[in-house]
Amino acid sequence: MRKIKDLPKKERPREKLLEKGSHSLNDKELLAVILGKGTQKLDVLSIAKKIIKIIDQKGLELSPDDLLNIEGIGEAKAALVLAAFEFIRRRIKPEGLKIKFPADVLPLIQHFADRKQEHFLCVSINGANEVMNVRVVSIGLINKSHVHPREVFADVITERASAIIIAHNHPVGELQPSKKDIEVTNRINEAGKILGINLLDHIIFNNKDYYSFAENEKL
Repeated sequence: MRKIKDLPKKERPREKLLEKGSHSLNDKELLAVILGKGTQKLDVLSIAKKIIKIIDQKGLELSPDDLLNIEGIGEAKAALVLAAFEFIRRRIKPEGLKIKFPADVLPLIQHFADRKQEHFLCVSINGANEVMNVRVVSIGLINKSHVHPREVFADVITERASAIIIAHNHPVGELQPSKKDIEVTNRINEAGKILGINLLDHIIFNNKDYYSFAENEKL
């Protein structure tokens, strides 16, 4: 992995942000700007990559211990990340977002569109149709993500969510669901009926567009 000092100045995260705007940075670069610098052993981009993996898994339940267990993260950096996380959460918080249509969750997951591997996501929703959390359930090879209902519903049950929306990015290829996508959707839908947790939609998305099972009457 190329270190920041090896990058041309205009490609370094901080300089890139100031010149082109924050929207031009990927998740790893944005977090690198927040962290500021790495350690003697690890470049800041390497540390940012490790943190993003944990954030993807934990969502809003990110804790100090989650960060302190990462090599290169001490109390100062952990506090900085958690403070930034909470500051933004209070202003653009998903649990305040009320879902009128399943596709309303796209702004919360769109940043996964450029991931090179397929990320299978679960958005938990309460009885007031408000988003409670967004989690990565599994990460697979390109166009392959093995998902089991128990992985989808484990945290959702704990949260006492009343509904979910599942989604995954398509790194390559068309957005039309594959046979496997349909099988996974049906399996999760049936499990949800048993648990009393409604599956509102399965969204397949990339940087340009999305496919909704609900909008295409496949649920």
